[in-house]
Amino acid sequence: MSINIAIDGPSGAGKSTIAKMLAKKMEYVYVDTGALYRSVALYMLRNNVDINNDRAVGEELPKVDVRLTYNNGTQQVILCGENVSDSIRTPEVSMGASRVSAIPAVRQFLFDLQRNIAKENNIIMDGRDIGTVVLPNADVKIFLTASAEERASRRFRELSEKGDPSTYEEVLADINKRDYNDTHRDVAPLKKADDAAEVDTTSLTLEQSVEAIYKVINDRLSQKESVPAEEKPKEKSSLALKRESLDFSNVKPVTNPKPYSKIRAFGYLILRVFVTFCFKIAFNLKVYGKENVPKTGSNIFASCHRSNLDPIFIAINARVPNSYMAKDELFHCNKFFVWLIKYMGAFPVVRGSGDGGVISTSIQKLEEGRNLVIFPEGTRSKDGKLGRGKTGVALIAALAQVPVIPAAISFKGEKLKFRSKVIVTYGKPISPEELKIEGSDTRSLKKIKSVIMDGIAELVNENVNKL
Repeated sequence: MSINIAIDGPSGAGKSTIAKMLAKKMEYVYVDTGALYRSVALYMLRNNVDINNDRAVGEELPKVDVRLTYNNGTQQVILCGENVSDSIRTPEVSMGASRVSAIPAVRQFLFDLQRNIAKENNIIMDGRDIGTVVLPNADVKIFLTASAEERASRRFRELSEKGDPSTYEEVLADINKRDYNDTHRDVAPLKKADDAAEVDTTSLTLEQSVEAIYKVINDRLSQKESVPAEEKPKEKSSLALKRESLDFSNVKPVTNPKPYSKIRAFGYLILRVFVTFCFKIAFNLKVYGKENVPKTGSNIFASCHRSNLDPIFIAINARVPNSYMAKDELFHCNKFFVWLIKYMGAFPVVRGSGDGGVISTSIQKLEEGRNLVIFPEGTRSKDGKLGRGKTGVALIAALAQVPVIPAAISFKGEKLKFRSKVIVTYGKPISPEELKIEGSDTRSLKKIKSVIMDGIAELVNENVNKL
């Protein structure tokens, strides 16, 4: 089950800016619900629909096509095929959004979209009633606020930078009016959820606000994880729930993979030699455990994650090409880049989603004679310490029943620099028999994951001693 974080608060509190920064920091999907309501308001205003007439607005809703897309990790708002990300940020549209958000038909129209996104992804969603109405069972709820004067000052600076002629007094009046409308509307009024943590950012900088909320989120999530099992509700784990909705009955073990083409393997060898040469110039590269790298394909490489170059560090010693999962946002970049990463074996995955197609694609790559590279942590480590592994690698290993080669990539500092010392170490392959694969139930997967993560941890410790 995905993790949902709800951020509520009055207009101008900085919800959208802070939520975006948190989503980027935590590598979650950001959902700007305000943009959805603004889009509905913009549509009505452009089409001369009286936004004070609930019935008229409701009749027009079937014609409204609003979507959230992501380009290079940045949210884009598409209204009837047009990118309106900037057009929805005017004071007129802001007031219109406040009005249409009080119409029950509009709220129901957008609820389904919001909830579907939340079900399928780890998300941070901000708005006025996320923790009270849209996501009442959110894992973490934040109520973000600041004084009306401070919020007006922030909004005034933002509008001035965009060339808007509004005065500070006008912006403050707009803030106060929106506060009144939002807290006094009959449907889903703005209020703090009973279990929400309140954060007042009046005297905080943007960076301080982000860190304060980030700490609250981590504390709340840690508290949930530390609750004794006997005190937790008797409900199925997130993995069990996902597996109920995904059908792996057609996924068979990789017992007879196709031999990789010798001609393609030769071409890959030339590419590998060239890339290795370039990497040895760019970095002080040391590789250990080459003898542990199988000469054939259909293996899983499970490695710690340190940089965007990790798939290449793993690949330069593999005899056949690797495939690896890459976040979906990368497949919406320029066409050459997309072609390049696909050629290098990447396939898309939406973070936090329960996409069974990713599992099937992984098995397919192994059946084609390719190797599969997986980073069980799911996100890069900034300090080189090994994070918590996820059970995805265990599920694929259990279904495919192929050898798993633990690997570790280590260097000092947070980011790679020219001539940084980089150590890549491959461990001995772990066979399906050694993994003791007894099934793909939750308990079995946790055992498999532990064996794999222990193998990676041992290599990480060896690397640290060599840096």
